[in-house]
Amino acid sequence: MKLVSLALPLILLAACTPAETPPPKDPVLPPATAPTQSASTMTAPPKILPYPATRKEDVKDTLFGTVVADPYRWLEEGKKDEVQSWMNQEDALARAELAKLPERDAIAKRLKELFYVDSISPPRHRGERYFYTRRHADKEKSVVYWKEKKDGKEQVLLDPNTWSKDGSVSLGGWRVSWDGKTVAYTVKQNAADEASLVIMDVATGAKRENEIILGAKYADASWTPKGDGFYYTWVPTDSKIKDSDRPGFAEVRFHKLGDDPAKDKVIRERTNDPTTFIWADISIDGHWLILNLSHGWTSNDVYYKDARDEKAAFLPLAKDLPAHFWVEAHKDKFYVLTDHEAPNWKLMLVDPKKPDLKNWKTIVPERKDASVDVSNGVSILGGKLAVSYLKNATSLLEMFDLTGKKSATVALPGVGSMSGPIGRPDEDEAYFVYDSFTTPWEVYSLSMKTAKTALYAKVNVPLDPSPFTVEQTFYTSKDGTRVSMFVVHKKDIKKDGSHRAILYGYGGFQSSETSTFIASIYPWLERGGIYAVPNLRGGSEYGEAWHKDGMLHKKQNVFDDFIAAAEHLFKEGYTKPERLAIAGGSNGGLLVGAAMTQKPEYYAAVLCSVPLLDMVRYHLFGSGKTWISEYGSADKEEDFKALYAYSPYHHVKPATKYPALLMLSADSDDRVDPLHARKFVAQIQEHSVGGPALLRIERNSGHGGADMLKAEVEKGADRYAFALYHTRADKPAP
Repeated sequence: MKLVSLALPLILLAACTPAETPPPKDPVLPPATAPTQSASTMTAPPKILPYPATRKEDVKDTLFGTVVADPYRWLEEGKKDEVQSWMNQEDALARAELAKLPERDAIAKRLKELFYVDSISPPRHRGERYFYTRRHADKEKSVVYWKEKKDGKEQVLLDPNTWSKDGSVSLGGWRVSWDGKTVAYTVKQNAADEASLVIMDVATGAKRENEIILGAKYADASWTPKGDGFYYTWVPTDSKIKDSDRPGFAEVRFHKLGDDPAKDKVIRERTNDPTTFIWADISIDGHWLILNLSHGWTSNDVYYKDARDEKAAFLPLAKDLPAHFWVEAHKDKFYVLTDHEAPNWKLMLVDPKKPDLKNWKTIVPERKDASVDVSNGVSILGGKLAVSYLKNATSLLEMFDLTGKKSATVALPGVGSMSGPIGRPDEDEAYFVYDSFTTPWEVYSLSMKTAKTALYAKVNVPLDPSPFTVEQTFYTSKDGTRVSMFVVHKKDIKKDGSHRAILYGYGGFQSSETSTFIASIYPWLERGGIYAVPNLRGGSEYGEAWHKDGMLHKKQNVFDDFIAAAEHLFKEGYTKPERLAIAGGSNGGLLVGAAMTQKPEYYAAVLCSVPLLDMVRYHLFGSGKTWISEYGSADKEEDFKALYAYSPYHHVKPATKYPALLMLSADSDDRVDPLHARKFVAQIQEHSVGGPALLRIERNSGHGGADMLKAEVEKGADRYAFALYHTRADKPAP
C-alpha cells in the first residue's frame, strides 16, 4: 500500500463507486516583481466584465532581501463579511455569465445521461457476509449494501442519500470488522475532510451513539481479528489549534468497543510535526501492529510490535532512510515493498526476529527495464503475491508464490488501468476493476490459483466508444527529458491544427495519470474535441526518480513538461493556441496557474479548480504544512527562491493578455484554502486585457467537490461550455 495524495486530481469518475478507504505521495524564470503601484498611480486596463469592486492594500513583506507585494491579502479572511460579500458577487457574476453560454444546457443534459447510471463495486468478504457499494441511476450518492453469504438478500448498510435533505452530509471511508458484524465509518459535512467516526452494528443498523469519535479527519479503523476494537488516527478538534498545525497533534489510539472514546488508549503519541503523517495497521491474525510515520510523500519510517503483548514496545524496522517502505505482515513474515536503493521498487522478505536491513531478502527484484516498468502495489491473496506494475503508464498484473517465484501474468482486458486486486489471504477468489479512456468501469473476478479472470459486473454507460481512439505519444521537454502523453480523439481527425483540445495535468505527490474512463469528457469528444493527458514529472509513472524530479527546487520541470506538451500538440497538428484549453485541480491547479502566467499566449482558456497559487504563504493555511516535503517552505531561503520564482499569484503582470479563466472554488474546502482562488482571480481581473476571469464557488462542497451527481453535472456543464466557447473558431459575443 502506498500513501495516497491529499491533493486530489480534478476530474472524478462519475461511474465509480467508493469502496472501503485505505489509509492515508533547468533554469527557472527569474523572480517577478509583483505589481506594487497603487491604483491611483497607474492606468488600469478596461474591465472586461462588470467585476465587483476589489480594493487593494499596500501590503509588502521582505523575505530574504526580496520585497514581496501582497495587495489582496485581505481576501485571505474568508469568514469576514466583506470577503463573503465579495465572494457572493463574484459567484453571481460567474453563474450569470456561464448561464449565457451556447450549448451549456445541452452539455448538462448529456452529462445527466452519462452520470446517472447503475454500477457496482467489487465485493469484500467479511465473516459470512459480503459488502459492496452500488450506484443507482435514480440516486445522487452511492449506497453501501451487505448480504448474508454470497447469494443472500441485499440489505442496505449505509445510505447517505437519506442523511440530509440538502445532501450536505456525506459518507467518507468505511471499514467492516473481519467477522462482518460491525462497521466503522466517517461522516462529513459538505464533503469536507473534517469528519466524525461512527460505529454501527451491521445486522440491526444500531449506532453506538455513546462511541462517536470526533477528530476523525485522518481516521481509518484497523480492526482486530475478534472485532472487539480497532486502531485509528485521531486529531484534536480544539479551535485554538491552527488548522495548519493540527496534523502534528495526531495520535494513534485504540478504541475498544463499549468504552468511552475520550478514554481510548494512546498507542503512539503525537509527533508535534505537521509535516509527518502517522497511522497504524494490525495484521489479520492480530499478531503484528505496524506503525507508519510518513514524511510527506518522500519517505517513511516503520515500527512494529507484537500486538498480543501489551507490554511490548515498538521496534524499528526502517528508520531515517530516504525511501518508502510499505509492509504486509503474513504468517510471521513481513513482505516489504520499497524503493530503497531501487527507484522502481522491489519486494523484500523480512523475518521480524532479524529486522536488520542486512538480513532482508529481495524476492521480486526491481525491473531492469526501469524506464517503463514500476511496481505499483502488492497484495497477499489466496496464499500468493499479486504484484501490479505500470508499464508506460498502463497496468500490468503478475502473480508470484510467497518465495518470489513467478507463476503467471494475468491477462487484462486491454491496455488501460487496473485497481486492486482485493480479496483475502486465505481465499482463492479476488476482484479487480479495469477501465480505460474508452472502456467504462468493469469488475472482474480473479482466481489466484489459475490466474483466470471472468467479468463480474460492468457499467452500462449510454455511449458508443467505437468512434474514438487513444494514442500514446512521446515528446521532449525543455531539458531533453522524454515524456509520454495520452491523446483521446475521434479516429477520423485530420491533424491540421483545427481541433479544439483540452490539456489536463497534475504532476505531483506520486500521483500517476493513466488511461481511465472519465464520463465527463465525452460531450467534449463527441463535439470533435481532443483530450490530452501527459505523464508529467512529479508523478510516479516512471518510479520515484520521476517523482523527485518534479518536486521541491525541481518543480519547474513539471511546468516545463506541461508547456512542452502543448508545444507538441501544436507541432503535430492536433490543435493551435487559440483552440487549446488547459485544466487542472489542486496541485494541478497550481500547474495550470503557472502555465497561464508563464506562457499566456499558448492557451485560449484555463479551467483551474481548488488550486494552490500563492506559494509564498500556502503552508500557513489548510493542510499546507503537510506538503512542505513536496514544495518546500518560504521560511527557508533556498525554498523561498524556488517557490517565488514560479508562484502564479506573484507573476501576474499588468496589461497582459491572459486567456479566459474559469476558477472553480469550493466553500468548504478545508484542504487547500480557497484564499488562493480569491487572490489570484483578483489579480487577473485587475491586470488582464485578455479573456474574462470568473470565480465560480461550489456550495456545500469540499476539496474533492460535492458528492452529489447533480452538482457534478452543473459544474461539468459550466466547465465544458466555457472551454467550448473560448476555443471556438469565430468569436461572437455570447
